[in-house]
Amino acid sequence: MKKTYVFPGQGSQIKGMGGNLFDEFQELTKKADKILGYSIKELCLNDPGQKLNQTQYTQPALYVVNALSYQKKIKDGGVHPDFLAGHSLGEYNALQAAGVLSFEDGLKLVKKRGELMSQAKGGGMAAILNSSDEQIRNILKDANLSTIDIANLNSPSQIVISGLKEDINNAQPHFTNANAMFIPLNTSGAFHSRYMKDAEKEFEKVVKKVKFSKPNFPVIANVTGKPYEFDKIAQDLTSQISNCVRWTDSITYLLNQGEIEFEELGVGDVLTKLIRAIKKDYDLKIAAAKEKSIEVPAETKVEEPIKTEALQSKDEKSIVGQTGLITAKELVDQWNKSYPIGTKVKSDFYETQLETRTEAMILFGHRAAVYMKDYNGYFDLREVKAIQ
Repeated sequence: MKKTYVFPGQGSQIKGMGGNLFDEFQELTKKADKILGYSIKELCLNDPGQKLNQTQYTQPALYVVNALSYQKKIKDGGVHPDFLAGHSLGEYNALQAAGVLSFEDGLKLVKKRGELMSQAKGGGMAAILNSSDEQIRNILKDANLSTIDIANLNSPSQIVISGLKEDINNAQPHFTNANAMFIPLNTSGAFHSRYMKDAEKEFEKVVKKVKFSKPNFPVIANVTGKPYEFDKIAQDLTSQISNCVRWTDSITYLLNQGEIEFEELGVGDVLTKLIRAIKKDYDLKIAAAKEKSIEVPAETKVEEPIKTEALQSKDEKSIVGQTGLITAKELVDQWNKSYPIGTKVKSDFYETQLETRTEAMILFGHRAAVYMKDYNGYFDLREVKAIQ
């Protein structure tokens, strides 16, 4: 089985991250302190100035903790990877782990990147849940919101939009009216959008001064969803600032390489959950293609039938049936027969327990979903489990 290490990006930071790694890898920690001009250990463990959540500090902090986590993995006998990938900022760690960048050069780039991105003001971002890329683009088109970009394709049902703060605020009712979950994100800039072009131009000047080496292991690029080409490393790394993070495409590419195991290094398990969702959707498409006895490439969208692996029924056979595949309408019908309004559920995409407020229904003509009380939004039936 092939091995892929993945590294998280901004948003995963938490006070106390890094733990004993700074003491275990004192030489690298000293190098980081010299480059940054402050104690990275003090920032990550104690955050005395409440700076950890500020972009110019967040990015170097995550880079260092991710890098030390990889060092720890290899030191403790962990296998070298077959592939590496990182989400946004985490991509620098993937390149560093692959030998493309030295620890020092990677940190210098990340430091400058964080400073430039922190200067971007007036922007906003929002996560859209349970809507596809195509559906989101159609909503934006119908609402004449052409100033908003798709910033992150995190999973088939978790996509982030980016733009001017006013435009993001104006977009919310359009998504709400389309029964999509709209979650504003706490960011000051319109990251991974056209509004980062100025920062990108400045960053390019710094990137051109760095010497890159050929990777020891393939690294998947955010901007293409495919392995970096050596002669395009500087170009792709620079354009990542203003372009969409194609995380779903990246993981799909890796899944197409055969039996593969993913391990998240660094802080938290955000990527682990996203990969789980991407793989679930990937498996559904493969199963649907086999059911129809046709060969479907990974990029082809197969919306139905739906595999109900996540559904925990009182009578599982009546839900799954003989083939393990049912249509969205059948899934909705079976859910409503098994679970009344007010059923308690849990989801990998939400930390606390949820409660259904309506019966299950079909959204957008194909998606089986149910509305959640208090959360005030819909969840796909494939993404929830009833609590017995």
